[in-house]
Amino acid sequence: MLEYLTEFVAYMDSLLSNVILNFIVAVLILLFGFVVGKLLGKLVQRLLHEAEVDKILRKVGIKVSLGVVLGTIISYVIYFIAVMMALNRFGLATKFLGLISVILLVFFLVSFVLALVDFVPNAFAGLVIHQKEKVCVGDVVSVGNLTGKVVKMSLLGVELVTVKKDVIHVPNSVFLKSALVVRKRKKKS
Repeated sequence: MLEYLTEFVAYMDSLLSNVILNFIVAVLILLFGFVVGKLLGKLVQRLLHEAEVDKILRKVGIKVSLGVVLGTIISYVIYFIAVMMALNRFGLATKFLGLISVILLVFFLVSFVLALVDFVPNAFAGLVIHQKEKVCVGDVVSVGNLTGKVVKMSLLGVELVTVKKDVIHVPNSVFLKSALVVRKRKKKS
């Protein structure tokens, strides 16, 4: 009996020491990963700022800071790798990846369906508007409480410029759902 108790105590001692050791190593991996992720993210931001990439992109019309975006992406990728390495210490990495995969799949499917909810009616309305030539570039239109000159038409919407020079994007589905007054532009003879 004493022999079994001694074996059980030795087993529990090795089990607890392994759990505690794995926990300490996992915490160190997380700390190291978060520090490295933050430093590399800031380094990328600084390098792209020094290279004046954002100024070049602004000249082209892109207002998003590439340094901030890339720095943030790099930081989060390193954070994710650190979390996966820490979870791997406990044998949970594959379960966590499976859960993340399912969550991302659901997120993308919901996003796709929500995008279709707006895209399909606007695309259909755009086809009707273009086919029946209800509205053309240069026409002055009133839809709802908006009045403006049509400056651009696409499959999904129409851009109007108001008297106050405001540019308004109106989805094509609004043209089919609302009362529409069109003053056609004068055609050159």
